[in-house]
Amino acid sequence: MIKNPVEYIREVQSEVRKVTWPTRRETMITTSMVFIFVVIAAVFFVLADKIIAFVIQLLLGVS
Repeated sequence: MIKNPVEYIREVQSEVRKVTWPTRRETMITTSMVFIFVVIAAVFFVLADKIIAFVIQLLLGVS
């Protein structure tokens, strides 16, 4: 069903008014948490890669 564009815009505006937007402080905290978890994940995968490479070198006898 095709809607009237004006009615669609009104509905969108109505829905946007219902949104609870985060404060600057909440945004900064969640952004910081994301960066911290990215660093933790990067360190984990680097260590896992090094361990797996070491084990494969031991098994294959490659230096």
